[in-house]
Amino acid sequence: MTSDSGVDVSGVEIVLDGVTKQYPDQANPAVDNLDLVLPAGEVVVFVGPSGCGKTTSMRMINRLIEPSSGRITIGGKDALSIDPDELRRGIGYSIQQAGLFPHMTVAKNIATVPGLLGWDRARIATRTDEMLDLVGLDPAEFRDRYPRQLSGGQQQRVGVARALAADPPVLLMDEPFGAVDPITRGLLQDELLRLQTELRKTIVFVTHDFSEAVKLGDRIAVLGNQSRVLQYDTPEAILAHPADETVAGFVGADASLKQLTLTRVGDVTLGDCPTATEDGSVTDLRRRVAERSWPWAVVLDERDRPVRWVSADHLVGASSLREIGLPIGELVSVRSTLQDALDALLTERAAAAVVTGSRGEYTGLITIDTLVEHLSAMRAEHSS
Repeated sequence: MTSDSGVDVSGVEIVLDGVTKQYPDQANPAVDNLDLVLPAGEVVVFVGPSGCGKTTSMRMINRLIEPSSGRITIGGKDALSIDPDELRRGIGYSIQQAGLFPHMTVAKNIATVPGLLGWDRARIATRTDEMLDLVGLDPAEFRDRYPRQLSGGQQQRVGVARALAADPPVLLMDEPFGAVDPITRGLLQDELLRLQTELRKTIVFVTHDFSEAVKLGDRIAVLGNQSRVLQYDTPEAILAHPADETVAGFVGADASLKQLTLTRVGDVTLGDCPTATEDGSVTDLRRRVAERSWPWAVVLDERDRPVRWVSADHLVGASSLREIGLPIGELVSVRSTLQDALDALLTERAAAAVVTGSRGEYTGLITIDTLVEHLSAMRAEHSS
């Protein structure tokens, strides 16, 4: 299947038709008569308050929780007619804190489902390395490590690799980035968006963070108590026109700033500044900085990756670019949102965020002026 943009879609449509979950010891259903159509190849985010039933709704798709009534189809097949173990082997599942088996190496964790499906060793080994590459981890460095030897962000990457190892059409993600720090969380979100551009799975993503929902979702299902659908639409539509006061409460008072989450850094015109590699000429860089009204430059490593800020003051009397300057803090990539860029540039003394490309190479700068111009243009567009 090919999308409107010409990209092959490997995901399949999921339909929830009157799905209800009634626990015997509870007066009211946890999920009551849920109707949703999740399009093939899209990221659909379930967002809502704690206890509203969003995780229960998602876990009924792979029957980790059995529905009490209703119908679920995955790619046109009735999920309730498929053996539960067989169903789960065809659906990737990624949870908070990765859920890796602590006694197994990274490679063996990733190989879990392919092994259950009877793949031969050579195919599993090849696939394991492919998955590590895909999530940005060097196979030679990571395949024989144990989960305890990984950072939280690395564990989550391995968790995603394991969920995708058997190439399932559907990926369920339950608060997968909720336990990591904000910077790592942003990087993992960017990585998921990059993967989705390549893979086009059908992803169901559960979060309580509306900003995360706006960043990741092609569509957002805002759920109330018992998973009642308060609004189901694109992030743009929900931000511009919340269905009611409850949804408006999720959007929050900073709806204008959340508009920054709708645009990727790669979609705006970037600024630039003088750059030089660490073994470059101090004299040449000093001259190029002096020619500009903005007194900063960026020092790059041998692979053109940004390393440090240097100012005109740093260059006075310097004999080498290797030791001078300030470390660059939080980088943003072309896949990051303008909201990510705002968070990053507010921490930099240079009042700009350095943007990197797909290989971590320097691509340009983004400044407050860029963000203000973008918001002004969006307001003008909406008012016209």
